[in-house]
Formats: sequence, C-alpha cells, structure tokens
Amino acid sequence: MALLEIEDVTRRFGDFTAVDRVSLSIQAGEFFTLLGPSGCGKTTLLRMIAGFDVPDGGRILLNGADIGDLPPEHRPVRTVFQNYALFPHMTVAGNIAFPLKMARTPPSAIPGKVTEALEDVRLTGFGSRFPHELSGGQRQRVAIARALVTHPTVLLLDEPLAALDAKLREEMQIELINMQKEVGITFIYVTHDQTEALALSHCIAVMNRGRVEQIDEPDRLYGFPKTRFVADFIGTCNLLVGPVTTLEGGVATIAVPDLGSVRVTIAAPASAPAVGGDGAVALRPEKVRITVPGGARSGDNHFAGVVTGFLYQGDVTVYMVRSSAGHSIEALLANSGAGLAKFFEVGDAVEISWSADAGHYVG
Repeated sequence: MALLEIEDVTRRFGDFTAVDRVSLSIQAGEFFTLLGPSGCGKTTLLRMIAGFDVPDGGRILLNGADIGDLPPEHRPVRTVFQNYALFPHMTVAGNIAFPLKMARTPPSAIPGKVTEALEDVRLTGFGSRFPHELSGGQRQRVAIARALVTHPTVLLLDEPLAALDAKLREEMQIELINMQKEVGITFIYVTHDQTEALALSHCIAVMNRGRVEQIDEPDRLYGFPKTRFVADFIGTCNLLVGPVTTLEGGVATIAVPDLGSVRVTIAAPASAPAVGGDGAVALRPEKVRITVPGGARSGDNHFAGVVTGFLYQGDVTVYMVRSSAGHSIEALLANSGAGLAKFFEVGDAVEISWSADAGHYVG
C-alpha cells in the first residue's frame, strides 16, 4: 500500500477548477515532485495535503487513513515555504524549537532535538544566530530543520529554491538529495522548473490545467513523453506535427508542414496512429545530427537547411536551423575544444538528419 494516496481530488474556486479529479500514489521514502507551469494546480494540491485547503471532492489517505477532516497541526505533515517563514526575532535554535514547544515536548528534550536537527542540515554551531545573519541557502536549511525536527511522515516543499541564485540553487539541490536519503522521510516537492524536477526526483507528476498529464520516473518522462504537453514542457524538444500519411512495419510517416515527410518508429502496437489522423513526433535536439552539405548520409530523415542562430553553452552548442521549406529545428552538437568552439556560423548551409527511432511518437 502507498504511504499517501490522492483519490479523485477536486478543488474549485467559483467557476474555476484548480484541481480536477487528480489521483496519484506516493511511496514511503520517495522524493516525489509535482511539476507544471504557474496555475496548473500543483500548489493547491500541496495545500490540500497539508490541510491548509479543503477538497471539494475526493479523498486524501495517509497510511490508509482519511486525513481530510484533520487540521494542519494534527497531521504528521510539515511544509517548507518559498519565503522560509522564519521568525525574525528568534534565533536559529528558537525557530527550530518552536514546533517542539507547540507539540508540548518536554523542555529537557528540546535542546538535544534542536542539535540533531542542525546536524541534519549541516548548520552545527549556528543555533545562536538570527535569520538576518544568514545567507539565503542557510535560511532555507533552517526552515527545513524546523520542519524536520518533529520527524513528520511527509515533508512538503513549495518551490523552496525559487528565490536563490543559480549556483546556490544547484548546491541546495545536492543538499536536498543527500538530506532526503539520510532522514528517509517522504518529500513532496512543488516546482515549475523542469531541470530541477529531473535532477531531484524519484518520480514526477506533470500537471497541466488542474490535471495530471503523466506520472513517471525522470528518464521516462524525458525520453518517452505520453502527451504533446509533456514533450514540450520537459526539457527542450522539437515537436513535429502533421497528418499521418503511412504506417508500415512499425514505422509511421508524418507530413510536417514546411519540412516534409518525417519517419518515426512506433514503440508499441497499442500506440499506433490512424492513417489520415493528426500525429506528432517529439525529437530532442541531441538526437539531431548536423553536418556540412554533401557529407555521408545516415539516418532515415534528411533535410537541407541554413543556420539562423546558435546558443553556446560551454561543452555544447545548440544550433537553430531553418529548413529549405521554412521549418525551424534545434540541433545540439558537442564542442571539441576550449573557448567559443562552434562548428557553424549563422548563414551556413547545413544538413540535418536523424533516425526513425530517435524521435518519439506522442500522437
């Protein structure tokens, strides 16, 4: 049995449905992420798990028990907010001790628990400091320590790294991964950042307009998206859409406007498209080969084009290529040397190609 089960949960605000019959299961010890754009319902769902909001329908079960009627303070669940919500007039130790006092923990036991919580977040020796004396990353760790000190069954994190700069966010991502492994508590994490979700999570639920589009492991979401929204939202993707013209031997041909006929392998018979219907191929830039014209051809799909722009990213460069018919494709190429090591300039004629199984059919 799953630790936390969400069964057909719905939440409406007037005529707007923020969460629309969402069902999902979260296992004990899992780092589970709710991922989606702003307004997709992920924070509303998190608030209902925490008890700050009440569903209009459905059930929330923790260890098999319905917790829908329990107030937040009586749920074995704690929340870490984006703005940390630390008490500025209290020391670090005071902030961490606060939930223990609210739980009527014997005063003699509180110092030891605070020390242990500080060790968990690697802030030993910081107990006497005040929040304004800490960096953003340190304040975030204090907020996590305060949430963990009562040893909750589930820790909820609502975009906790959004206010940090890029380098600090990366450092804190590693801290969160290590911390979750060490404490063994189930983390439910909310973010709109796809890269962050892929890096942190054991499992991800991608939400869109109040519904779950796909629940899967990060590599499955990236490599085998089930919908066009997931393909387009997770990472960078060329989404090639058009009518299906043929289906032979497990390979479909799609007539993509301003590009041409694109061949794609169908992974399973159950997902086979109907000839004449609309189809789409999710093609990652790293799967696209870019070469000078007239070179040795490889792959099932070949198109001539012109480089219209590029993004140098250190170890790789992403090239924007416009086909001769006018369709734009992104291709990623590893750089072979230090510095601005790019192989093509804007205006260069190139050929792009990929095999039929490089793309993923998403219907």
